[in-house]
Amino acid sequence: MDIENICLDIKDWIINVRRDLHKTPELGLKEFETKAKIKKYLDEIGIDYTEYKNTTAIVAHINNNFDKTVALRADIDALPINEELDLEYKSQNQGIMHACGHDAHTAILLGACKVLYENRDLLKVNVKFFFQPGEEIGAGKYMIQEGCLENPKVDMIFGLHIGSHIKTGYIEIKKGTAAASTDRLILKVLGKNGHGAYPHEGIDAIVIASYLVTALQSIVSRNIDPTDSVVISFGRIEGGHKGNIICDEVKLTGTLRTLNEDTRRIAKQKIKDMCENISAGFGGKIDLEIIPGIPSLINTSELVDFVVKNTSELLGSDKVLKKEKSPLGAEDFAWFLQKVPGVFFNLGCGNEEKNTTYPIHNSKFNIDEDCLLIGTMIHVKNILSLS
Repeated sequence: MDIENICLDIKDWIINVRRDLHKTPELGLKEFETKAKIKKYLDEIGIDYTEYKNTTAIVAHINNNFDKTVALRADIDALPINEELDLEYKSQNQGIMHACGHDAHTAILLGACKVLYENRDLLKVNVKFFFQPGEEIGAGKYMIQEGCLENPKVDMIFGLHIGSHIKTGYIEIKKGTAAASTDRLILKVLGKNGHGAYPHEGIDAIVIASYLVTALQSIVSRNIDPTDSVVISFGRIEGGHKGNIICDEVKLTGTLRTLNEDTRRIAKQKIKDMCENISAGFGGKIDLEIIPGIPSLINTSELVDFVVKNTSELLGSDKVLKKEKSPLGAEDFAWFLQKVPGVFFNLGCGNEEKNTTYPIHNSKFNIDEDCLLIGTMIHVKNILSLS
């Protein structure tokens, strides 16, 4: 099968799908119009699909009663960012845009769905196509809870994410841990207010919080193996009443990122210990809440080799960039990889001539749409190479 030419025949269709989705971005678990559009395209293809009661998820499927079932996944939600680019297909929903490229992921998956369904007689595996809502809020676990990996049971899964830091025509892939776990940190520092001229009569929550933000960084520098990677960042601090009043309450909101469960456990315990000891030293109190988030994303090494081989045959071995270090960003595809073997990789969409090098989550983010064809080809190649 000439995968490139077959996919090339629907390149314009995939681009139009992506632009259609780009116009109507929606936030996680509220992707109602997006879901309606996906259903419209699936109906056009003629493929069967399943909807779920508790989320906006859709799973299309080609079931030929083979012993092996493989899933392909795309995320469908957008971000609360106001789009700055003046595109013909610019977001019509004020304050929301596909600044992370999920419209491209969805269009690529619909392209693969179309090609594979029209050539289903060539398949040697059952295929499920996961259109997942709420990736930005870690909602992949809800699809799993609703049974997307069952009936028939999924044996392996593949996913991709476009990246403007990579040139169009290239992919980036890593064996083992390829993204970090993420936990939300909420700290309420409790003191006692008083007059700013008489600080000894109060307990200054701002001073405690200031020491705490600095001290917690010693967990990274002094309590964790320096060859390991940990990040503790606070992005929001709230507190205080007036310049001459000792503050009685400060709220800190932040994130903990780690690459393995042992380090994650150690870091959490150290945060708890430090909060308790520092607050006691100043005579205050800290209410700490650590909200568990997404686990580390761990690619299956053998399947990474499989994707590398297939992509090299399609694009050339020089177009496969093998990543050595794990980033501290998170990706909720990790929920699926906790359950079944699989691979998640990055697909280049950066092109300086087309002004598509702004990073994801940026109000000027856009893609080189040539990447849509490449992503579709890789999905199709991976599925057709399985037996």
